[in-house]
Amino acid sequence: MAAAGHAGFPGGALCRQLLLTLAILTAACDACKTVTLHVPSKLDAEKFIGRVNLKECFKSANAIHSSDPDFQILEDGSVYTTNAILLSSEKRTFTISLANTENQEEKTVLVLLERQTKVLKKRHSQEKVLRRSKRRWAPIPCSVPENSLGPFPLFLQQIQSDTAQNYTIYYSIRGPGVDREPLNLFYVERDTGNLFCTRPVDREQYESFELVAFATTPDGYTPELPLPLVIRIEDENDNYPIFTETTYIFAVSENCRIGTTVGQVCATDKDEPDTLHTRLKYSIIEQLPASPVVFSMHPTTGVITTSSSQLDREVFDKYQLKIKVQDMDGQYFGLQTTSACVINIVDVNDNLPTFTRSSYVTSVEENRIDVEILRVTVEDKDLINTANWRANFTILKGNENGNFKIVTDPKTNEGVLCVVKPLNYEEKQQVTLQIGAVNEAPYSGSSRSAMNTATVTVNVQNQDEGPECSPAVQTVRIKENAPVGTQSSGYKAYDPDTRSSSGIRYKKLNDPQGWVTINENSGSVTTFRSLDREAETIRNGMYNVTVLATDKDGRTCTGILGIILEDVNDNGPSIPKRQVIICKPVMSSAEIVAVDPDEPIHGPPFDFSLEQVPNSDIYRMWRLTKINDTAARLSYQNDPQFGQYTVPIRVTDRLGQSLVTQVNVVVCDCVTENDCNLRISPQTGNNRGIMLGKWAILAILLGIALLFCILFTLVCGASGAAKKPKVFPDDLAQQNLIVSNTEAPGDDRVCSTNGFSAHTVGSSAQGICGTMGSGVKGRGQETIEMVKGGHQTLESCRGAGQHHTLESCKGGGQHTLDSCRGGQVEVENCKYAHSEWYSFTQPRLGEESIRGHTLIKN
Repeated sequence: MAAAGHAGFPGGALCRQLLLTLAILTAACDACKTVTLHVPSKLDAEKFIGRVNLKECFKSANAIHSSDPDFQILEDGSVYTTNAILLSSEKRTFTISLANTENQEEKTVLVLLERQTKVLKKRHSQEKVLRRSKRRWAPIPCSVPENSLGPFPLFLQQIQSDTAQNYTIYYSIRGPGVDREPLNLFYVERDTGNLFCTRPVDREQYESFELVAFATTPDGYTPELPLPLVIRIEDENDNYPIFTETTYIFAVSENCRIGTTVGQVCATDKDEPDTLHTRLKYSIIEQLPASPVVFSMHPTTGVITTSSSQLDREVFDKYQLKIKVQDMDGQYFGLQTTSACVINIVDVNDNLPTFTRSSYVTSVEENRIDVEILRVTVEDKDLINTANWRANFTILKGNENGNFKIVTDPKTNEGVLCVVKPLNYEEKQQVTLQIGAVNEAPYSGSSRSAMNTATVTVNVQNQDEGPECSPAVQTVRIKENAPVGTQSSGYKAYDPDTRSSSGIRYKKLNDPQGWVTINENSGSVTTFRSLDREAETIRNGMYNVTVLATDKDGRTCTGILGIILEDVNDNGPSIPKRQVIICKPVMSSAEIVAVDPDEPIHGPPFDFSLEQVPNSDIYRMWRLTKINDTAARLSYQNDPQFGQYTVPIRVTDRLGQSLVTQVNVVVCDCVTENDCNLRISPQTGNNRGIMLGKWAILAILLGIALLFCILFTLVCGASGAAKKPKVFPDDLAQQNLIVSNTEAPGDDRVCSTNGFSAHTVGSSAQGICGTMGSGVKGRGQETIEMVKGGHQTLESCRGAGQHHTLESCKGGGQHTLDSCRGGQVEVENCKYAHSEWYSFTQPRLGEESIRGHTLIKN
């Protein structure tokens, strides 16, 4: 099987080997016992130097690391050199770190290398040192027949290391089939290296086994690297091919072409792929019905196709096939399996619906509607209750007047012939219809005719009828404004059997305006009032009157008498838009449009002219220019002022009929007409005032909002200042404010108070002048009011409530500081320093207002 080479010790090298001393390293984690290895002074690369029992130190270790990169540690504890090493000293140490990455536990093993002095046991006279060889320690292909009959244990091969030529070597194996499932399937003799199999193996369960072989000396040295050993299980054709389904169901349309794919079957084989054991062949064993043979199967792919175009669902709607699959490429000794296949034939519309009779006869009474008169049946060989079977009926001939309709009964697939429009025996006593039937689905057969037809004869039965209002709408022509009492032929009904109008009486059912009367016996009409074609109830020049006709038996019919009113030129053209707006900055004229309710023959072209009014300057201010047959342009002259003007305009039609319309013309300072919309009294047309435009209203609202903002600012400022106790300066009585409208001090000032002392003020004190936005604070309440217009008044009131009021009132006038009625004013707690007074008033005055005020001390 496999062998390992040997390596001898160099001559005289053992005599020069010295012991190495190991320096004990102190590790931060738990340490295991120290391991001492005896090695020569010179070590080659990839040389095995000994084994460390790692499991004894740390069983759960899953990470191994050497502190010295010159040494490599395998999982079984074998220590190998990675580079050629020359021991310069007697001892050398390194650490093996063991760790469990799951619980972060670590341990270390200290390894001491000493120069070797002991001579290994030898089999030959020449001393040799164990050395790894690459010559024969390699795997040789090995296999085991599947389901082998033995005898067991079955010898497979021998593994051998060349080091066994000089030293005692023990062999061992590990891996699946040895110490892992399936356990104890393989074993190796320790001394000979013979490999055995203990029982049969199923390749479908285990395709191969990857073992690892070891060669060790009795004292635990491993002179060879572990040997991977692959044992392959040779396949035996012991598995039948199996179809993926027990019964396959496919469908194919009838009348399809040869070679149409029906479906594909598939089978699997558990034996080794790409061998004869899994090379499958498919075939059809049996077909039911057997004749004719219409299907074939591809032997390799299992695809079923049609081999004939004679598939007819109406003959056979289903085929059953027995199919076979066989391995060994279909050879007679291959294993085989069978399955069933059902192929359903899909229906197509290859059969037309056929009437069971070629002709039918039926009858119906005249004037009957929505009545069933006949049912016709058809036969269809296609699949029932499908679109290929359901019939659609149609009337091909004889129904030009739309008296009949034929529909399909969805339950019975019969054609139902109905009368939807009454028949008249007096007009036709018999009707012949030709009907046809087709399927819902398009026809795909080979017949030249795509529709089957039949003939239906309908006999109309006479019925005693009442009067007939035919036509239902009859017309007469009468001129509008005809004299009252004008007669016309009126409405006529007749007996359908005799075609006579005798014995029929007439009655007016509806006359919207009450304009006419109807003669009871003849049906003629007579005008009762003057007829007006331009009335609101007239549509398209026709006036409708509903008439009821009754025969001697009381049977009735209803008709419409349409009176066509012939137009008379009795209306002059008028101007519907009675008011026009001329925005003077952007326009100098307005368009005038006239209409005439009479017919066009009595209408345009119109003639426009200004109507002269006594003591007026119409012609001097206005001018008319014709635009077209129905419109003219009205322009102003001599730069009229803004305002409203009444302009009389006469419009004359082509036949000379005219009418004067008073047009209100507004000359306005605007850009669009919406900016200048006058309120006109509906009765008088007089101007009731001018409405402001949207921009003007917006400007006013913004101004009001700005005024309220200023007032709110002053009130908030005054209220805030009221929270701090202030007092008037002692010399308040000696100070005045002078208001000026210029940059220089003005002359408007207020006289000083007489008798205004530092502590009290008499009831006749005159007051102090104040400026807009200033205020006085005291122990009481302050109020500031701003009203459009002028000067301010500061009243210092101290009565029962002890409050001070600063009011800004309308109009001009003198500013006074008055004490409350009958009381005295204490200013002891109302003293203001000059700087405090100035800082209070300064933020509330505009820059320009501040320049106009001067503080004067008396």
